[in-house]
Amino acid sequence: METLKNNIVKIYGKRGEGWLSELPRRIEQLQRSWGLSELKPFPNLSYSYVLAGLQSKVPVILKLSPDANLIDKEAMALNAFEGFGAVSVLDREEGVLLLEQAVPGGLLKNSLPIERRIEIACKVIDKLHQAPIPPKEGFPSIEEWLAAVDKEWDLPKDHLKRARKLKNELINKDSGRKVLLHGDLHQENILSNGNDWVVIDPKGVIGAPIHEIWACVEDPNHDLKFLATNFGYPFQDVVEWYYVRLILASCWQAEDGLDASRFLTLAQSVLPLVEP
Repeated sequence: METLKNNIVKIYGKRGEGWLSELPRRIEQLQRSWGLSELKPFPNLSYSYVLAGLQSKVPVILKLSPDANLIDKEAMALNAFEGFGAVSVLDREEGVLLLEQAVPGGLLKNSLPIERRIEIACKVIDKLHQAPIPPKEGFPSIEEWLAAVDKEWDLPKDHLKRARKLKNELINKDSGRKVLLHGDLHQENILSNGNDWVVIDPKGVIGAPIHEIWACVEDPNHDLKFLATNFGYPFQDVVEWYYVRLILASCWQAEDGLDASRFLTLAQSVLPLVEP
């Protein structure tokens, strides 16, 4: 809970403090209006307050965020992925989602040997990308996201310069096919559900399919080669996009006043592959 509190205050300031102080009252109100019981918060929360509980004995998830727009985008993306391997939206209010709970809900990251996990992630990606892009929903483009790399940040200048150059070169090589991307498909956002796997917490962004794969990488030495082979992408393109997305993630951390060292360390580790 301390990590959540610190992040909320760093990102949202006074508004975040007000949201945190109102949280207990808000949850009590939602319990009554939606008939929820046995609500228990998840450990190790970072940016949203998430609880597991029951609604008429059916397992559900209650998610609250001070960023109502972020919650709206997540609901839009989950609805677009309905039937293609995502949890369902059961109800929503401003800044709040009531979601289907994946059962048993084990994280892909903790469930299997690393080689098997990346195979499952690839199958999940294939299924997600079959979802049609909603014609009227206002999802951003991947190019809009990547524009953050062109701004000045308190980050190593050599990484920013290299990422900008690679980004511009790679965008010109993107195939014409566009899909609705999850946008943050790391292995903690893929959960066991019965005999299958479902995704949670999509961001929703339009772009070429190759942009999905970076976040699910756990072991760059193994996973990057597997992803390139599985999807038929040039290995160098996969490596370079992975590097660019790590720098983009670092930019977002810097924007929110958060620590970017994890992403920068990974970026440094793959430089021999980026510049062989």
